[in-house]
Amino acid sequence: MIYKHKTYYNTFFILIFVLLSNCQIQETSKNHGILFLDNRFKQLEINKTNKNDTIRIIGNPHTKSVNDKNTWIYIERTLTKGRFHKLGQNVIKKNNVVVLTFNKYGILKEKYFFDKKKLAKIDFTKEVTKNNLSQKSFVQEFLQSVRSKMYGNR
Repeated sequence: MIYKHKTYYNTFFILIFVLLSNCQIQETSKNHGILFLDNRFKQLEINKTNKNDTIRIIGNPHTKSVNDKNTWIYIERTLTKGRFHKLGQNVIKKNNVVVLTFNKYGILKEKYFFDKKKLAKIDFTKEVTKNNLSQKSFVQEFLQSVRSKMYGNR
C-alpha cells in the first residue's frame, strides 16, 4: 500500500516538473538594430533637429540612400520564439524602419516611421534589372559546359 502512494507521488511530481519546465519568466528575443526606435523617433522634430542631434538621439544610420546621401535609414527588428503551433520557429515581433530626409544644410526635412503593418502594405516593383557585366559570352558558356561534361562523372 505504501508502494502505491509512492508511485502516485512520483508521477505527480514528474507531471508538475514537465508542466513547469515549459514556463518562462521572460520570453527570449533576438534584437537587431536600434532598440526602442519608435520612442527615439518621437524625439525628432522637423525643421529643428539637425544631423548631429539625430546621431546623438538615435546613433549612426544603418544605411544611407544610394542616390541621396541626405536620406538616412534606421532599422529595428525583434525576433522571438513561436508558440506550440509554430513549433518553436522564430516569429517577427517588431519590424520598424525609420527614414529621415535632411535638406542641404543638414536640418531634418521629412521623417517617416514604418512598422510591421505598414511595411506589409508597401508594393514592390516586379521589374528585373538586367546585369550586362555578369553575362558570359558564348565562348565562356561553351567552355563551362565542356568542363562540366568532362569532370561531371567524378
